[in-house]
Amino acid sequence: MKKFLTFLFLITFLIPSFSQGDFYEKNRFGQMDGLDPFFHGVASGDPTPSSVIIWTRVSTDSLQAHVKYTVATDTSMTNVVAEGWTVTDGENDFTVKVDVTGLSPYTTYYYDFFSHDSYSLRGRTKTAPTAGVDALRFGVVSCSNFAHGYFNVYDKLVDRNDIDAVIHLGDYIYEYGNGEYGDVREYEPTTEILNISDYRMRHSYYKLDPQLRRLHQQYPIIATWDDHESANNSWEGGAENHNAGEGDWFMRKSASIQAYNEWMPLRKPDVANEERIYRKLAYGDLLDLFILDTRLIGRQEQGQNESDQNRTILGQAQYDWLIDGLGNSTAKWQVLGQQVMMGPLEAFGNPINNDQWDGYPAERDKLHAYVVTNNVPNMVVLTGDIHTSWAMDLPMNNYNENTGDNSAGVEFVVTSVTSPSFPFSVGEGLVTTLNPHIKWLNLVERGYFILNLTDTRCQADWFFIDNVSDETANESHASSWYTDDGTRHVNSTSAPTEGDPNNQAIYAPEAPRPYDNTPVSNEDLNELAFIGVHPNPVVENIYLQFFNYENHEMQLKIFDAAGQLVLQEDLGLRTAGLQKKTINASSLAAGTYFIELETEKGSYKKTILKVK
Repeated sequence: MKKFLTFLFLITFLIPSFSQGDFYEKNRFGQMDGLDPFFHGVASGDPTPSSVIIWTRVSTDSLQAHVKYTVATDTSMTNVVAEGWTVTDGENDFTVKVDVTGLSPYTTYYYDFFSHDSYSLRGRTKTAPTAGVDALRFGVVSCSNFAHGYFNVYDKLVDRNDIDAVIHLGDYIYEYGNGEYGDVREYEPTTEILNISDYRMRHSYYKLDPQLRRLHQQYPIIATWDDHESANNSWEGGAENHNAGEGDWFMRKSASIQAYNEWMPLRKPDVANEERIYRKLAYGDLLDLFILDTRLIGRQEQGQNESDQNRTILGQAQYDWLIDGLGNSTAKWQVLGQQVMMGPLEAFGNPINNDQWDGYPAERDKLHAYVVTNNVPNMVVLTGDIHTSWAMDLPMNNYNENTGDNSAGVEFVVTSVTSPSFPFSVGEGLVTTLNPHIKWLNLVERGYFILNLTDTRCQADWFFIDNVSDETANESHASSWYTDDGTRHVNSTSAPTEGDPNNQAIYAPEAPRPYDNTPVSNEDLNELAFIGVHPNPVVENIYLQFFNYENHEMQLKIFDAAGQLVLQEDLGLRTAGLQKKTINASSLAAGTYFIELETEKGSYKKTILKVK
């Protein structure tokens, strides 16, 4: 992204400096009453015709939690089609993932979880079709930086109620600390995330966001990581934002992958290979969706020996898997969900950004040649990462910009949910002049696109929002581009596609179902609830999250295993809603400790282990 912005600076000779302005931090997490112990909501993902992953997280003081899951065809959860019990504990950060099987194809289901005498929110999900489906619709998003604003794009997608699933192309979280990249909202932890507890806490903080929680509640998600789930401009053996003093890269990469697998409703494609995220999801005879990893599993370092014919962005195993899948696909459309721009982006014949496929031209040429030689008719590439919007052909030798001849396929690039590009349009005409295969771009707006597939056409409809600095936003249709069956090039149209009104299911309810044996609600108890203590075990800093159901004067106390008070702090008046506290535990000796939060209503404890 940085090199692309530098390119725009150069081609326009002078771009005035700009700042983000004076935005404000706002506590939006007070909308969690009644969610204890499932504060992070629910999620589903990776649907097949007969199964889907469902997810939640239990916030508990216990060493483990027994959790019941229920799947039904109705919102009242009476027509149950699957149920069972599972156990979670600190080994997976008290997250719960269940691969529910035995479901019917292309069917809407509702699900929830039960633990500690409480139900979670009810989620809504949808399985994939087998054969005979006439149309499919997906919301496509990328680059959701918490610090740059509110996730209004997610609200707009939920309000549509006309898509089968959401495809998230990466940068679901960002690794930076407060003030390093964006100042609309603050992160937790406040510093750059480096280890497993950091990554878990960042995922936790994201999923407490009500707009993201609502998106996950209402749609299944098909996700892949990009670089910021680990560190900016990552590759197999390092990252641009992994610096001296930040520890071993491979330990950091492993931690980021572990947390991602714990906190995302992802079906592991290979249980023996934690790093593998690339996989295929089949949507009947209409779509084979290939989800790729151009970041961590096989990518060689950017900017090194770019003329090397063996240079790879995918790695040999993933490349072989992809071409085998493309060559054997019998679906109408072969769609690649991936991270960085595949089509060339040049200035006067020179590639601009070697973090994109331009840095790996031999592998791109080989892939495109395979697609054409083996008569793969309808390759459509979906891309995120660059915080801007593009529609383009994928040119080969002797490409004809007027007819689209000698294009290997098409590429649709989605802009960001929040992450910034430019505050004003600049250089777009010059970009298309220098790159005639690029038919349209927008370098300013945030938003999403709807991908609509039929037997004859694949179309992307871009929608932009006008605001991320607070929770209110309007959206507008910006542009629509399509490719027809067998043509391998893009064309524009003024009209966006419309969803089938008969294919819109009832929303999952906004509140959990009540538990009859619970005599009073959490609100009536006027108590607080622990949401998370990270890391545990702890070496230095403890990051504490808790939720107040009303205002409390609070004391923080830490006791050792013998019951001796070793730390005490007056926290003063803490208001209702989500609260956070950082505790420096570096002076504590190794051993077991009890963290106690005391209010006028009582005390609430967590056990933590201190290690050197």
